[in-house]
Amino acid sequence: MNWTFNLLDWFSKQQRPMPWRQNPSAYGTWISEMMLQQTQVVTVIPYFERFMTQFPTIQSLADAPLEKVLKAWEGLGYYSRARNLHKAAKIIVNDFNGTVPNNYKTLLTLPGIGPYIAAAIGSIAFEEPVPVVDGNVLRVFTRYWGIFDDIMKMTTRTMLTDRLTPYIQDVKPSDFNQAIMELGALICKPKDPLCSTCPLQEKCFAFHSQKIAELPYKPKKAAVPHHTIVVGVIWKDDKVLITKRKEDQMLGGLWEFPGGKLEKGESLKQALIREVNEEVDIQIKVGAVYGVIKHAYSHFKITLHAYHCEYVSGTPIAKSASDLKWVSPKTLHDLPFPKANKSLIPLIINS
Repeated sequence: MNWTFNLLDWFSKQQRPMPWRQNPSAYGTWISEMMLQQTQVVTVIPYFERFMTQFPTIQSLADAPLEKVLKAWEGLGYYSRARNLHKAAKIIVNDFNGTVPNNYKTLLTLPGIGPYIAAAIGSIAFEEPVPVVDGNVLRVFTRYWGIFDDIMKMTTRTMLTDRLTPYIQDVKPSDFNQAIMELGALICKPKDPLCSTCPLQEKCFAFHSQKIAELPYKPKKAAVPHHTIVVGVIWKDDKVLITKRKEDQMLGGLWEFPGGKLEKGESLKQALIREVNEEVDIQIKVGAVYGVIKHAYSHFKITLHAYHCEYVSGTPIAKSASDLKWVSPKTLHDLPFPKANKSLIPLIINS
């Protein structure tokens, strides 16, 4: 098991300082690991520090309004993570006396916590010998052991968990899991890995077989769909109309400007008039373009066209949203918005 010694020795010397490592706690581990899903460390650090300042305890997170939690999360994306944190905090307060459960199986019962997050919390916070298998771990060990199975399949993740389990029994679990993830982030990178400084190079299949570019294996992605979106910044006197997405929708709980997808055969203005009528049951006059914003989500891309609009008639009704309200543009920064909508706010305030 020489590779574990080499790996842990490397980690002891090369690990990056991170706020959740410097002041470790089960709560901090949970928050950081939720944020680190789909998001790079350099992006997460300031979010983590602000979040922990705003919600220093699980009790404070559970007591906070969801909107405040979403605002703290604004810009990280994948907002279901924030909603699940809020739900899980309430459960932990009610069922576990405000203390993060200290074992893998119980952690799995909480909203938003799957095998990877449960293993990360269990091992890092409680030294439970359960391997984590995230993208970094998959990359390191498919290359090291020469595994050509599809990493998108759960069977591959399960197989790697089983293969790593004996190794984690004989070492400090928190260091073992963090070391592998750190190695994947700093050395065994997707492109141009730094093999000359890798502590696992001596017996790495991919390095010696010149298969680095072929591993890990995953099938080619299908073409990413693109949608044209049109929204209206609808003015009535000195206020604009915003709607709140339902919690069970994508981007649930966030505010946005009324609008939707362009349908075949429509002009942008026609689509906006239709969408506003369908969503909030009012009539508007469409004016000039505020801006055009391109944005990519995990499974599709959008081009968002935003128009300056004037309210004409009708009483706004939240037909497809959970709430709506007229607000002063100056208060828009206080509310959580999806990134594309948020980009409009400076344009609105300065108009």
